[in-house]
Parts: sequence; C-alpha cells; structure tokens
Amino acid sequence: MSELPLLPTTVIGSYPRPKWLRELIRLKRAGRASDEDLNEGMKDAAIVVMRDQMQAGVDVPTDGEVRRDEMVEFFAERLRGFRFYGQVRVWGTAYYRKPAVIGRVEYVKPMLLEEFTHAKSISYTENLKVTITGPYTIAEWSYNEYYKDKRELTMELAKAINAEIRALVSAGARIIQVDEPAIHTHRDEVEWAVEAVNESIKGIGVKVVLHVCYGDYSLIAPYLNQIKVDQVNLALKNYDYRPLKLFRKYKWDREIGVGVIDVHNKRVETAEEVATDIKKVLDYFPVEMVWINPDCGLKLLPREIAYQKLTSMVSGAKIVRSKLSEMQSLKALPTLKPLITR
Repeated sequence: MSELPLLPTTVIGSYPRPKWLRELIRLKRAGRASDEDLNEGMKDAAIVVMRDQMQAGVDVPTDGEVRRDEMVEFFAERLRGFRFYGQVRVWGTAYYRKPAVIGRVEYVKPMLLEEFTHAKSISYTENLKVTITGPYTIAEWSYNEYYKDKRELTMELAKAINAEIRALVSAGARIIQVDEPAIHTHRDEVEWAVEAVNESIKGIGVKVVLHVCYGDYSLIAPYLNQIKVDQVNLALKNYDYRPLKLFRKYKWDREIGVGVIDVHNKRVETAEEVATDIKKVLDYFPVEMVWINPDCGLKLLPREIAYQKLTSMVSGAKIVRSKLSEMQSLKALPTLKPLITR
C-alpha cells in the first residue's frame, strides 16, 4: 500500500449523491428505470465521488457510500431476520425506514463486496477505506421483536458483521471502519456494546477504525482501552475539542481520527482555521498518531459545500505538515499496519 503523509486526511464515509443519481433513484421507485439503469448510475456516481476526493487531495477515500440510502437500512435489507414497517424521523427532515428483527439474524452472503470491488477498481490510491455499521448501532436503531433482549441481538449481529468484514479482507480490503454512532446512547449498555464491537472485529488482521459521533463521550471514554481497534475517530469540531481531555485522562495511546469539519453547518471552514484546530490536537497526541477527517459523513450537505469543506480540510493539514517538516524531532510516520492483535 502507498505510504501515508503526516496527518493523513480521510472522510468518514458518506458523500452527497449527485443530483442526477437522486433523480434516477426517484425514477426507479416510480417504475420508470430498471435495476440495470440504477446499478450503472450507482457505479458512475462512485466514480464522480472518488474524483471529488482526488481533486480535494484526500489521502484515504471511500466511495461515498452512494449505494446506501441509510446506514442501518442497507444492512437490515441484506441480513435474514429483518422486516420494515415504515419510516421514522431521525432529526429535522431526515427519515429512515426503521427495521424490525422478527426472526433469527443470519448472514446470507457478502453485502459490501460489489461496492468494494468497484471502489477498488476506480480508486486513485491503494489506501481505500471501507465502512460498515457496527452491531450495537444496528440493534439500537431497530425494533427487537425476537430476541430476549438487546444484548443477545447485538451479539448475534456482531457475528454477522465479523463474517462480512472477513469477506472484505479476503477481497483485499486493508482499512475497515466500524461505525458506532449509538454506542454511547445508554450508560448501562456501553460495557457490553464494546464487547460486541470486539466480537465483530475478532481475528481481523488489517487496520480497524471505530467511528463515534456526537453525544456524551464521557460514557465511552472509560472503556477506550478495552476497544480492540487501531484508531478511534470522533466528531470533535462540533464540541470545540473539549473531549480531548478524556483521552488524556484515560491514557489512550493508539491513533485518533480528529473531526475538524462541522458537517451540520454550511459555512466552509478556512484552511487556516483547520490548521489552528489541528495544532490544538497536537498538544494532546504525537503527530504520527493523528488522522484528520470531518466530524461525520458529508451526505446531507450540498455537494459543492462538501467539496469545499474537504478542500479546506486538506489545505489546513498541509499547512501544519509544512511546519512540522521543518522540525527534526519526528520519530515516525503514520502507518497502515494494525497496531494491536485482535
């Protein structure tokens, strides 16, 4: 794989779908476009998204998750044991089809293999990241009508996610990000939710990232060192970086992915602003352990704004890199290798 620069830049996963793809999806739902048309459109959209990231200068891209309407829906549609009742509101005007577990959860076949294979074929870098929703978030955002409790459901989901990650690694995936935005929703469930994440990545010998966004990070912080990932990736811009103190308190010594772009605000951060924020982070972590990313997925922003924000993020990282390159005390570069054994 290609070497990484200091302060590698990446995205969380999602990116705005091109307007023409949204129209094609509407036509498909209206019965006026075929499955073949939609599949071709999805592949083309991934090329467009990859090109945006290449032009912005992102070091570790994704395919923008263009095939996924929503992060739980997508997997519930492909695992046995789920059904859908209808839409529920997430926040504002954002809705999703909340699934219900009505039978035993079973892994049927690879869910992301086609997506990953295409992304790999069009990527401008070998350093491609694949994202997958974690077991706790799928359970938390679903109705449980079959298992005795949420914990039993989550552990069953962890087995399915582990099987999917293994399939991705066999296909050549080298950076896996497990998305767990809900993991710190309930104080009394965090400990076993971490166990479920560990079960989902058990035996995985490539770089594994855990993404957590928003909420009370003090609930997950005491368990940080029990999570068997190489990097924890957090929304921090939105909190003015205050949660960084928790990492110092609990002596986190692996990588951190730092959110420096507010994805819920259309204001485009300047490169200088991003650089200033990165310098704050370097007061807490050695530079070789820091990755740079937006707070969360960019999907709900206008595409032009999302692109401008990525450009500012990369430019800000380059400002700091140029200053660091003048220093002689750098001990190591960021690595794509796993930092721990799972």
